[in-house]
Amino acid sequence: MSNHEELNTLPPKTCTIERLVTMPEDVNKVIEGRKTATRRNGRYADVGEIMVLNDKKFIVNRVYSQSLGELTDEHARQEGYGTVEEYKQSILSIHPGMPWLPQMRVWVHEFSPVID
Repeated sequence: MSNHEELNTLPPKTCTIERLVTMPEDVNKVIEGRKTATRRNGRYADVGEIMVLNDKKFIVNRVYSQSLGELTDEHARQEGYGTVEEYKQSILSIHPGMPWLPQMRVWVHEFSPVID
């Protein structure tokens, strides 16, 4: 994956927005405003797409590629964690046996509440 954001072209989605945030703890973090981004190994949403969680709507504002080695504590806070290490340990507990390699790339999906 390369960083497609500058070119404003994204590859086709590999999944649907309904699968972007599914774990109950993460859903609660989004609704409470403590989670404003999700990193996935594929692209799940387009900019402008609406995600609905517990009847609340969130709009996808940005979608871009990022390597795990680029993660900062600020990125971890977007995910609802205090530090990169906390985020890393959570991901590795969900995906046993997954390597955490600095060069591995993920798709970042940033979102915010839809104000009606």
